[in-house]
Parts: sequence; C-alpha cells; structure tokens
Amino acid sequence: MTLTKRIIPCLDVKNGRVVKGLHFESIKDAGDPVELAKKYSNEGADELVFLDITASDEQRKTIKDLVRKVAEVIDIPFTVGGGVKSLEDARNILLNGADKVGINTGAIKNPHIITELMELFGRQCVVVAIDAKRIFDIQKGKNIFSENGKQFWFEVFIYGGKEATGIDVIEWAKKAEKLGAGEILLTSIDKDGTKDGYDMKLPILYSFPLLHLVGVANQMIWWMFLRNQTLMPLWQLLYFTIKLMV
Repeated sequence: MTLTKRIIPCLDVKNGRVVKGLHFESIKDAGDPVELAKKYSNEGADELVFLDITASDEQRKTIKDLVRKVAEVIDIPFTVGGGVKSLEDARNILLNGADKVGINTGAIKNPHIITELMELFGRQCVVVAIDAKRIFDIQKGKNIFSENGKQFWFEVFIYGGKEATGIDVIEWAKKAEKLGAGEILLTSIDKDGTKDGYDMKLPILYSFPLLHLVGVANQMIWWMFLRNQTLMPLWQLLYFTIKLMV
C-alpha cells in the first residue's frame, strides 16, 4: 500500500502570536500567525495546525478571530486546538473556518468527549493531541522501551506539558482511536525545539493516521525519518522545516 506523506506545519499560538520554545519552555515570539499561514500555504503546505498554548477562557475570542482571519487567506485544510473542553468550543472553531478540531487536556479529563465530537462532526474532524515525555522510572503495566542501555516509557502530559498524568502514551493513543479520533497529533516534549530529529521510538505500530511533531531541522533528518518509518500514513513537520524544504 502506498502511504500518503503530507507536509503540515504546526504553529503554537500565544496571545495571538506564533511562538516557539524548547521542551515547551523558554517561549519566544516567532511572528504573525495569519502571515505565516499564508506563507506556508503559498509554499506548498498540505495542511496547517494551530495550537493555542495559553488556552485560557480569556483567549477564546482571540483564537476565534484568528481562525476567521486564517480562513480568509488560505485554501488548504487547517486544524485548531487548545482549550477545547466542550462541543460548543469545537463548534465555534469549526464555524469560524477551521476544518478540524484538536483536543488534548479536555480529552484526558473527559475521554467520552472524543466520541461526542466524532458523532456530531465526524471522525475526520477529530484530532487528539498527545504530548509525550520519556520517563525512566519504570512502572508495571507500561510499554517499556530501551535505548543505549536505558529503559523508559512514554507518559502523557497535559496543560501544555506542565502536568503528568501517569497514563501510558501507547495505551492512550489506542483508546483515543477506539473512542473516535480521526488522527493523533503526537508531540515529543523531549525533542521539542531541539532540531535533533524525531524521537524514533514514538511512532510505532499505529494503524491509524498519525501526525508526528517536532525535531526536524534539515532535509537529511526528514529523509531518514521517511525511510525508517513505514507504518504511518501522515507526516508532521515543525514550522521551520518548511523554510528548509522549499
């Protein structure tokens, strides 16, 4: 089967501005989201993802305005996530022009909202975001990995990587898919902003669409990733990757 590989820039947004950081910290301004959306669309991106990392109630109007402005300047599908806790939150995002809704913390707190979103808007609109981090404190019942003589498992973190959940990433991804997720947006906290390449231990044995995020800084890393991974129908790049690929 021929797999579809897509270039999907992901833009973290805070207070209406695109930002970037390291391991979800040291956040710095990176530009205007509408201008960047138009730029990446013109440069050949297949889709876009916007994640409101503040996700506070005060920012709901800001993100709705952003969605509407982005929809006016691009003609490719885009996903918006951050702070989605209810069907109403999702409806507002979609009505303002987004094609898909991303949900992370809200899904952990209330897993059945994934099914509710799927039943109301369709599986193709539901993207479950997962922020993963390597944990070297081995626990019973976790999916254990080994690298360079060290064992670890991947834990799900919420609230922008600030709160550990004790949940195994692999098990949560499987559960999210069963509940109705159309795609999984997988982010490695360990690799975020490092430009050292993807965490190759993460994208394993997924039979459903997976967007793998962070770590690509040049064409060689991108090419190695595509050659080494054969089970994933979708591919995810961080925003700076587009600049290097064109």
